[in-house]
Amino acid sequence: MPSKGPLQSVQVCGHKKTATAMAHCKQVNGLIKVNGRRLEMMEPRTLQCKLREPVMLLGKERFAGVDIRVRVKGGGHVAQIYAIRFIFIINNCQGT
Repeated sequence: MPSKGPLQSVQVCGHKKTATAMAHCKQVNGLIKVNGRRLEMMEPRTLQCKLREPVMLLGKERFAGVDIRVRVKGGGHVAQIYAIRFIFIINNCQGT
């Protein structure tokens, strides 16, 4: 079976106060998961729009070919959301 070439992947870390988010990003099919759940299933629902802001501002097409799997722990809900947002921005700046 012929190889498709090297798979590009990068690990990104984001912090806000005591919340730490670690993401593994690779070029596949545009799936975004946080702690094993799709972005649309994140709780609390009132803060979902804050998670979607970087995707909407930068454009969905920039995230279309990138799988982002995030693990976040520590801190409160708001600090976790901002740590994840930081990852989205850093990941986009790195070009993955």
